[in-house]
Amino acid sequence: MTVQVLTTGGTIASRPAPNGSVSVALSGAELIAAAAPVREILRKHSFAFTLADLLTIAREVMSATAGGDGVVVTHGTDTLEETAYLLDLVGPAAPVVLTGAQRHAGEPDCDGPRNIADALLVAGSPQARGLGPLVVMGGRIHAARPAIKAHTLAPDAFRSFDGGPIGEVRQGQVRIWSTPVRPAGFPLPLQLPRVDIVASYVGAGGNQLAACRAGGAQGIVLEALGAGNPTPAVLAEVRTCIDAGLPVLVTSRCAAGPTTPIYGAGGGADLIRAGAVMAGALPSSKARILLSIALASESLHLINAHLR
Repeated sequence: MTVQVLTTGGTIASRPAPNGSVSVALSGAELIAAAAPVREILRKHSFAFTLADLLTIAREVMSATAGGDGVVVTHGTDTLEETAYLLDLVGPAAPVVLTGAQRHAGEPDCDGPRNIADALLVAGSPQARGLGPLVVMGGRIHAARPAIKAHTLAPDAFRSFDGGPIGEVRQGQVRIWSTPVRPAGFPLPLQLPRVDIVASYVGAGGNQLAACRAGGAQGIVLEALGAGNPTPAVLAEVRTCIDAGLPVLVTSRCAAGPTTPIYGAGGGADLIRAGAVMAGALPSSKARILLSIALASESLHLINAHLR
């Protein structure tokens, strides 16, 4: 199977500047050399990506996989999880592997070359077909849905709290342990509507939600406390948002575990009664992508199939 590489920038394509800061400096050809056909589609850090950039990447991936060939996308790690999940939702059939680096090319122990080599192995493996987009970092293979960046600097920064990695690359061999469940996807939209994320904390008021509603958000992800509990002021403003026609998905600020409506008396059960939807174990960054793409395709009724 032919594997094409699409490069977008990030630490994996970065070198230090004379002033000590690190910036994206390597072209796609410099990054990959002769390892595989390569095409540069973006060259910047992923913390500067917009939703339009994610759609650009998705369109390029869909085009590159149209003939059934595998694709590796090199990507900054800061927002890699969102791009991976968007690709999972639009459903390319061919193997798609995203990878990046935590240490730039000027460091003696840079991890980019190993991650690229592993990603190429996975994307070219028959075992990767039908698994959906994958994240390959530090020798681990993660399904797109649960993979999140769990450490700011460590080379093995990615974790899958919802079941763990689905495989590994060991001694040049791809080993797959489990197959992720993938509900029916969505069509790739021309643009993604604005969905805002609102954090929760002790004594949180409803002002942030009110600002999102007044500022033009078309949907809201509420990162609630514990298993999905709001403060009293937040609950009141959620009711106002839903009455105004804004869908609200409820995630947790906890690193692992699902949201579920346990408590009344102002807890998560009252959010459900107000019309909010519990996002299960989906983290806020991905719940935002799911809600946005569902709004774009006018398919809010399909969201529940992706929440568990």
